[in-house]
Amino acid sequence: MRTIIEYLFSGANHPTHLVIVKWMWRLTLYGLLFGFLFFVLLSFTNLPSLQQLENPRSELATQILADNGELLGVYAAENRIPITYDSLSPYLVHALIATEDKRFYEHAGIDFEALGRVLVKTVLLQDRSSGGASTITQQLAKLLFTQKPGSGLSRVMQKFKEWIIAVRLERKYTKEEILSMYLNKAEFVNNAYGIKAAADTYFSKTPKNLELQEAAMLIGMLQNPSYFNPIRRPELCKKRREIVLNQMVKNGSLTETRYNELRTSDLGIKFRRKSHIDGIATYFREELRQDLKTILASKECQKRSDGTPYDLYRDGLKVYTTIDGEVQRLAERAMIKHMSSLQKAFWNEWRGKDPWTYKGGSDANIPQVPTRTAALENNVRATDRYQVLRDIYLGEITRRIEADAVGEGFFHEDDREIDRMEQENLKSGYLEKLVEQQIIGVNLATQYRKVMNHQDFPQLLTQWRRLQEVVKRDFRRPVRMKVFTYEPGRNFEKDTVMSPLDSIKYHRMFLQTGILAVEPRSGYVKAWVGGINSKYFQYDHTRISRQVGSTFKPFVYAAAIALNRLSPCYTVYDVQQTIEPGDGDFNLYSRWAPRNFNNEYSGRLINLKEGLRKSKNSVSVQLVKELKSTLPIRTLVHAMGIDSSTRYPNGQYRVPKSPAICLGAADLSVMEMTGAFSTFANNGLYVRPTTVLRIEDKNGKVIYEAEIREEQAIQAAPNYVMVELLRYAANISGVKSDVGGKTGTTNDFVDGWFMGMTPNLVVGTWVGGEDRWVHFRSSTYGQGARMAKPFFVEFIRQLESAKDLRFDSSKRFYRPPGDLGIELDCSKYTQGGLNLNDPGVGAGKEDQFGDELNN
Repeated sequence: MRTIIEYLFSGANHPTHLVIVKWMWRLTLYGLLFGFLFFVLLSFTNLPSLQQLENPRSELATQILADNGELLGVYAAENRIPITYDSLSPYLVHALIATEDKRFYEHAGIDFEALGRVLVKTVLLQDRSSGGASTITQQLAKLLFTQKPGSGLSRVMQKFKEWIIAVRLERKYTKEEILSMYLNKAEFVNNAYGIKAAADTYFSKTPKNLELQEAAMLIGMLQNPSYFNPIRRPELCKKRREIVLNQMVKNGSLTETRYNELRTSDLGIKFRRKSHIDGIATYFREELRQDLKTILASKECQKRSDGTPYDLYRDGLKVYTTIDGEVQRLAERAMIKHMSSLQKAFWNEWRGKDPWTYKGGSDANIPQVPTRTAALENNVRATDRYQVLRDIYLGEITRRIEADAVGEGFFHEDDREIDRMEQENLKSGYLEKLVEQQIIGVNLATQYRKVMNHQDFPQLLTQWRRLQEVVKRDFRRPVRMKVFTYEPGRNFEKDTVMSPLDSIKYHRMFLQTGILAVEPRSGYVKAWVGGINSKYFQYDHTRISRQVGSTFKPFVYAAAIALNRLSPCYTVYDVQQTIEPGDGDFNLYSRWAPRNFNNEYSGRLINLKEGLRKSKNSVSVQLVKELKSTLPIRTLVHAMGIDSSTRYPNGQYRVPKSPAICLGAADLSVMEMTGAFSTFANNGLYVRPTTVLRIEDKNGKVIYEAEIREEQAIQAAPNYVMVELLRYAANISGVKSDVGGKTGTTNDFVDGWFMGMTPNLVVGTWVGGEDRWVHFRSSTYGQGARMAKPFFVEFIRQLESAKDLRFDSSKRFYRPPGDLGIELDCSKYTQGGLNLNDPGVGAGKEDQFGDELNN
């Protein structure tokens, strides 16, 4: 050996061919030495320690706790339950090894034969069909300990680190343990993490009981779980399964005969999507998930030791919320009682009629039949059933066109692009019109034309039309299914036979609700109900904007009382009021003369108490006329938490400057309205509603704590006058608590509201359809007094009767000490020198329903 080394590094003259050999040996030795030193140095970088290898990184769920420490739920990254090798089907093991690492039992973490093949074929010969060289152990190392690589050098360095970790894993664990760890760590989409969850989600089985073809499908998904999603792309998934089965034949673990029997068989999916949403406050927990992501990234929240935000799904946080578990349960119970009764009345009113084709109603804001039909078509396209058919007919050709012309992701799952291009194909100029209307941009229109010029565009249109024919047929064919129901004893679900299209209509015809209960002094949200059932209706309705109708009128009254020191006994004539162009600071171009509900007027003087209780538009218009501008109203609501400066994309204000605001012509959320009404119950102080008390890390260290901020939105005296008005307007009996409130109803009975308040709790309630054309057709049930108010009454009754709650029904609204400076006693009130203690004053003509619409 010594002689060889002396020869290689001697300076003696040798023939040319010997010199070449000498340098080749030198380079080899230098390479080996460099490689050895490189891996030695790399082993001292941030690689997992022996302890970490023995205990791979655990992902700790975040716990969501009620105000008393009760566990409401958890946020976990994965629906994952690890299992041992003994719990695996042999088919899983054979399929995995045949597909991913056929020499798994022969190598020690790195397959040098496969590595050499890749170097020669892929790098030197540019043959992309040679496959990869990553072993199962390397893939496990990547899943357990490495992060997503960057590019260039960092990608190469990460690959070397995976080699070192893989070798260490092989030394620490048996081959069987590595296989089970890998399958436990793998992702299978649709909230199925790990092989146990995957077997249960797709086949309702344990991994041990999987059939050969089932195991092959799951192993096939590992290459790209989203792409080979068996729910959205069953045909692609079936082709991938066939490849896995073929690999098993090549590897000697499957016979050719058995392969031919299974290669084209159905997938046999028995899909059951798993969810962490169980128990109470399900809507709240989903909304809170989004809020927490913002909080954890904010400067108010402490960061981890490396300066990065805490991970909501992996860092074992504890989130202490303001939710009262018992109040939440009572709210949900009262909601079901009220909404199930209301839904019966709704079904009766619509019996034999279809909201998607019905042509009644007067509200110009309700879309016409073609628009409603288009919306229903979008609902159809959002279903898994449609997406499966879509992939069969359009999947391959859209992917090919994307690769050739416009890039991945151009075709959306709602197929709006194909719709538009078909319209342009039928009548030139359609795309230009969309650009002029600013519905699409010039760049998108250019991409549409690129696709239309592609050689496969005629075939795309042909496939598209075939898909529409199949969808039209299949969605009208009755099938067995489960649907939502209020029927007792069924746990809100029943089996039935219905066409998929009728199922969509059936569920869209359920009235929805958004409910928030807030403690006025602290702003703590005590109950949150975002809808009627989170399993069937995921959309939360507490933060969506809907027209508020007459529930906005108390803000008009409050602004007038605060600025002009008006008494509840102040009177105006109940006649049609008009604001002309040039009046005040309203900037009107034409006269505005809104009507009372049913165009009814008493023609007599009516005081503010009666005007608010009966929701007289005439009184609200007169008050805004006297204010001479909407600015005092918009300023007040801004101080009460409703941001009057925000605008829609078209530039219009969410809280309009138009005098129509006095009738509730604004779209606001239950959250905004409840926060604003809490001001009245809190002596004029606005406290922003909050849901999080504090957040702790896994060691109990507080990393975030909510701060209560108060703002004096309205002075105490005029605020108490509003309390008196709302007490009278609520007109509620049968409860012990001191209550106030206001109903609201919008045109054509689309939205029903009730904003109710007690000294302890302010409750905002909205009821309506997901679609504006799903609404009551008459005022019998279609007004806020019937759609929303009964819930509040039932909820307060349950709170008062609950033995375990400290709900103080004897508490009264705070009245500032001393003289308010505003007369509350109408027997003593004078206006313009007249004593208005007249039996006729304020009597007015009693409205039919005690609640006016926003007309």
